[in-house]
Amino acid sequence: MTTRLFPARASVTALVAAGALATLVGFAGPANAGKIFVTNERDHTMTVVDSDTLKVLETVKTGRRPRGLTVSPDNKLIYICASDDNRVEVYDPNTLKLIKTLPSGPDPELFVLHPSGNPLYIANEDDALVTIVDTKTNQVLSEIPVGVEPEGMGISPDGKILVNTSETTSMAHFINTETRQIVENVLVDTRPRVAEFTPDGKQVWVSAEVGGTVSIIDVATHQITKKLNFEIPGVTPEAIQPVGVRITKDGSTAFIALGPANRVAVVDVKTAEIKRYLLVGQRVWQLGFSPDEKFLYTTNGNSNDISVIDVANDKVVKSIAVGRGPWGVVAIP
Repeated sequence: MTTRLFPARASVTALVAAGALATLVGFAGPANAGKIFVTNERDHTMTVVDSDTLKVLETVKTGRRPRGLTVSPDNKLIYICASDDNRVEVYDPNTLKLIKTLPSGPDPELFVLHPSGNPLYIANEDDALVTIVDTKTNQVLSEIPVGVEPEGMGISPDGKILVNTSETTSMAHFINTETRQIVENVLVDTRPRVAEFTPDGKQVWVSAEVGGTVSIIDVATHQITKKLNFEIPGVTPEAIQPVGVRITKDGSTAFIALGPANRVAVVDVKTAEIKRYLLVGQRVWQLGFSPDEKFLYTTNGNSNDISVIDVANDKVVKSIAVGRGPWGVVAIP
């Protein structure tokens, strides 16, 4: 069941004049249009935005408290963590229909797909487990005990190494995906949230929300080689809370969401130097690139919008109102 959001009367007139009335009687946009998907944890919905016009196309009712969001490698499936329903929901990105649900264990928050698209690795915050689910058979393959309150999930480009972060234990757990065993535990700063591999697979960047840092870990040695600290004029250190991390495919630039600081840090990956801070919406949470990486989208949990960043120019170009408590974001062509 979906709720369609219609434009104002003047916009409708313009659409009719453009011969686009069909968008108001069916799905709000062509099936092959690029789309941005945003989970709204307080509304229990997913907002769908046209990536060309940056207009809201549709608002879809989901399970309770949707948070983590990802897309299959072929862009044919959208996965959502319905945290309060203890399940993963799978949607068709064109019809926006719920295709099926997957078992997830209690309170799934974040997950990551194997680069091949199967299996799905899910962090179960309430049960200190990583659950592995076969996306084809819908069966649980294994459960891996990890630290308390697991959240962040990152996987190496070759799919051989999984990293889970446990918030209360303050660790990054390195897991061999073949043996499904933890091979190393790396102590990081307080309340680690997100783990993101560099495209060459040599580093994993782990954000620590309460610690206020990002640890850069050498994957081969499991040693922290650098810690990023953030200083923003006029912003108290307590408000600088790193959460979402995204790195460009060429491995040159990292973007880090800094929570209540309402900033995204732009970092040179090679030198690990912070180049600048971009002002976005309130309590910036997670990040997602457009498929061509020309734009970066941020979910701003307290201002109930997403910000659109022009990556080449390091400039915020648009704010788009979505639902209450936007959490996850992903885009497809």
